[in-house]
Amino acid sequence: MTFTGFPDAAFEFYEGLEADNSKAYWQDHKATYETAVKGPLTALLDELEPEFGQAKVFRPHRDVRFSADKSPYKTQQGAFLGTDVGVAGHYLAVDANGLLAGGGFRAHGTDQTQRMRAAVDSPAGAELERLVVDLRAAGFEIAGEQVATTPRGFARDHPRIELLRHKELMALKRFGRRPGSRPHEPASKWRRHGARWGRSTPGSPSTSVPARRSAGRGADPYREPIVRGRMRRRRATAYR
Repeated sequence: MTFTGFPDAAFEFYEGLEADNSKAYWQDHKATYETAVKGPLTALLDELEPEFGQAKVFRPHRDVRFSADKSPYKTQQGAFLGTDVGVAGHYLAVDANGLLAGGGFRAHGTDQTQRMRAAVDSPAGAELERLVVDLRAAGFEIAGEQVATTPRGFARDHPRIELLRHKELMALKRFGRRPGSRPHEPASKWRRHGARWGRSTPGSPSTSVPARRSAGRGADPYREPIVRGRMRRRRATAYR
């Protein structure tokens, strides 16, 4: 299957899911998910995989075991490309607002955050700082959990204190609802900035075990930054 873009039906599917996040809605519209969301996304990943690493499609179901929100389904379909699944690599997602692409470093432990901060504090941190400036100028949102105070072991007036406050660091950009669009926009951004990002973050861990593609397994590590960004946009709209 050749990727020819996400149809309007994909975005409309997630608009409906946001309004009715239930098993009944999912079952009634499962065919739309398969043909308008999963099918095009798999085709897109097939085109990007040779250049950006093995792909993994995250499960559409939420893990509600420890959450007060018992909504059974995610309101976006995410996927990851790279060698460090859920840690460092490239990310894609489709939801009611269209296509989102980005990448970076997602921490799963304090040791990983410590290595990232050591990299920020090293000479390589200056290149990372310049890259963050360039990414913001290109329309990317710099995301990732961070602390409000100065991290232990660093001075409050450190020249890169903004980056040091991050526990993890990601760059995300929305490409909107563009039915029939080709994957050249996310890919071109990754080519332009991805190599610099890798050189600038030597603290991010690596693994020699490649990811396996799965439509039914795998947590979506970038979900929370996306949801927080969507909530901020909705609050801003409400006060206009």
